[in-house]
This record gives sequence, structure tokens and C-alpha cells, in this order.
Amino acid sequence: MLPETAHAAETTHVAETAHVAETTRATPEPEHHLIRYSGHAAFTPELIARAAGTSVFTESGRELLDFTSGQMSAILGHSHPAIVATVREQVAVLDHLHSGMLSRPVVELTRRLAGTLPEPLEKALLLTTGAEANEAAVRMAKLVTGRHEIVSFARSWHGMTQAAANATYSAGRRGYGPAAPGNFALPVPDRFHPDIVDAEGSLDWRRQLDLGFDLIDAQSVGSLAACLVEPILSSGGVIELPPGYLAALAQKCRERDMLLILDEAQTGLCRTGDWYAFEHDGVVPDILTLSKTLGAGLPLAAVLTSAEIEQQAYDRGFLFFTTHVNDPLPAAVGNTVLDVLVRDRLDERARRLGATLRGRLDELATRHDVIGDVRGRGLLLGMELVGDQVLGAGGADRLGAAVTRRCFELGLHMNIVQLPGMGGTFRIAPPLTASDDEIDRGVTILDEALTDAVRDL
Repeated sequence: MLPETAHAAETTHVAETAHVAETTRATPEPEHHLIRYSGHAAFTPELIARAAGTSVFTESGRELLDFTSGQMSAILGHSHPAIVATVREQVAVLDHLHSGMLSRPVVELTRRLAGTLPEPLEKALLLTTGAEANEAAVRMAKLVTGRHEIVSFARSWHGMTQAAANATYSAGRRGYGPAAPGNFALPVPDRFHPDIVDAEGSLDWRRQLDLGFDLIDAQSVGSLAACLVEPILSSGGVIELPPGYLAALAQKCRERDMLLILDEAQTGLCRTGDWYAFEHDGVVPDILTLSKTLGAGLPLAAVLTSAEIEQQAYDRGFLFFTTHVNDPLPAAVGNTVLDVLVRDRLDERARRLGATLRGRLDELATRHDVIGDVRGRGLLLGMELVGDQVLGAGGADRLGAAVTRRCFELGLHMNIVQLPGMGGTFRIAPPLTASDDEIDRGVTILDEALTDAVRDL
């Protein structure tokens, strides 16, 4: 090698080495360029490389049982073979269209969704997210009734866009300026934390509901349009409405000519053991919104209503023209989700696995004093911690964070809802396709995490 060539090669090597060293030193944390969007909650400490079935796998190779079904959505687990096949086939043929065009997957999904529902819910609009579906539902209700006031629960979560956020009370209201006028909060019928009780000290939900609407009537300017509620409040602490409550709420709406909108983002499509949670109460809403579970993890949502309401909205020029309305690719996925739910009888499976999981959690509650309550239905269960009573003020918050962290270390991903004055409630929602062994393994990890966290605090 010529001297000048050797010198050049050496210089290049030194420069490359210096660049690598500088790059290594300057490599930021994975979230360095991300806007943090979860309040004060932190991202998980490891990057996720892949997911399959009930498990997600980190870049380091660790396996985590996923007891949140992604964002409470992946009811068929991750990378379900039927979903993978549908996406591969459909994306190669037809994925996105102008919003005024229709395709066979869209026509089929709207027909099939109507077939899973009681009359008169037969008209459907396909969208992307739960917030978007609730926006459309509220917009339709306002147009059809000619009014603007919306009632929802005081610990509700309906989304972070305008109308959905205005109807959301569990988080995200402070610091963003005035909410739209005409949004009212209804007290939550929480049997574990009753605020109005009967002679036996149990929640008197009828008196609470009457009082709630007395206050709403006093504040209303005579423009009540709709009541938007979840049949089971998930982000509100997995609060199942007492038997008879939903029927009484529907009657309050009828007395005021309001529409009843049920948000089944997390409860719809077999999650609770019924195809829809409202079936448990024998109440049919005027408008139903679906999302999360409909796409089994992919962005698909729906608004369903009666032909009468749809006709009134159409006559008044209903407008909800979005970029991905009625897109064929997610609609094809929705059809596959329905196929699997029916073929594998996942409503029955959710009831059976839910009973097994509930039994295991109830058994944990007999051995851990920090478990105050276990509640929910099917495979949407809540386990509330009462650490303040055992560990002193703020104990529940510290305990919830410690248990969540320890579960992650032991191989289980859990999600905890922490609301002021309520301690912390784990939302436990594994995929409907989870095995008995996975349910057992998850509860065993949770048991160990509770023991470790209480000991270490």
C-alpha cells in the first residue's frame, strides 16, 4: 500500500471510530423525541419488538403476558392468523378509497353488524377510533333533537377530541380552557364507594339517579339532547352499573326526549360474556358506538342507530365526512373479527374464562388485605387496592405503582386506574383467546407482585 493511501485509510478509520463513539455517546433514550401524552404516566422501560397471542416480547427477548389486550382492544390476541391473512390479502387488493365510494367489505360489515344487534339498530357508519365514533354520535344526536346538552358519568371516558372530551370527566379537563356549554356530569353508581346509602348502608342508586337528574334539570337551559354512558365504566374504575340502573336511566331519557347513546368501546363484541353489555340489562340504546374490540387492535369503529334516526339526520344534512370513513381494509378486518367470534364461540369462552379469573382474584382477596374489591363481568374485571388503610395516606398510589412495576419485572403487563380518593384499580382484560394456563400464570405473577410490593413499601 502506498504511504499516502495508508495514511488516508488510517485517517478514515480514525474518523469512523470517532463518529461511532460520538454516536454512541449521543444516542438518546428511546422516548427522547416523543411527545409524552399520558399525563404523568411513564412509558414502559423496554421497547416491544413483537407480539403473538397473549404475549408481547421486548427487544431484550423478555416475554410479557398482556393482561390489557393492547389498549383494551386485541380481543383475539396479537397477530391472530386470521387477521394477518385478511390484512395481507386485502391490502394487496383494496385498502383505501375516496370517502364517497363503497366497497364489498364495508357493505358486508354493516349488514353483519346489524345482524348481531336487536331491532331497531340497523344503520351503521364505519370510522376509526372510539373518540371519532362518539363525536359522530353526539353530532347526530344534536342534529336530530335540535338541542345541544349532553349528560355523561362523572368518571366517564369517551375520548380526547372535542365533543368526546367535553363528555369525559375522569381526566383531561384541567388547563385546556372552557369546555363547550351544556355538558353535565351524572353521579357514578359505585357500590364500593356509595355516596348515597339506604338504611342498610348500601348504595341507594335510585335516589342518587333522581338527585342527579334534579340537578341536571336545574342547570339545563331546556336543550337536553342525549345521555352518553358506558355500560361498565372502564377508565372510571371498572364500575358495573347496578341491576335495573340502565333501564331507569333510559326512562329518565325518554321523559326528557333525550337520546340514549351507549359507548361499548371496551365492552362490545363478547368481552363481557354477552355480545354487547347492554343485552345484560335488556335495554336497547338509540345510538350505539363501537371501537377498540371491533378491529381487534386495528383502527376500526362504528356508530349504529335506527333507520328512523338515520333518516332524520339525513333529512337535516348530517355531515361527518372524514378521510377514513368506510375504508375497505379495516372493514375487511372487522368481518374477520366477526367470523372468529362466531366460529370460536368467544362469548361463551369469555364467560367461562371470566368466571375462572374472577374466582382466582376473589381467592387473592382473601389473602391480601390490600385488595378491597373485585368486580366486573366476563373478561373485563377490576381489582381495587385499598393501600391507604394498610400503608397510610397515599399508600394505594404507591402500592399500585409498585405492583405494576413488579408485575412487569416478573413478566406480566397490567394497567392501573388511579383516581383521586379512590386508591387504584387494576383493569384486567386479557384476550378472549387466552388459555387457562395463561390466566393461571398471570394471577400467580400478580400474587407474587402483591406480596413483594407490600413487603418492600
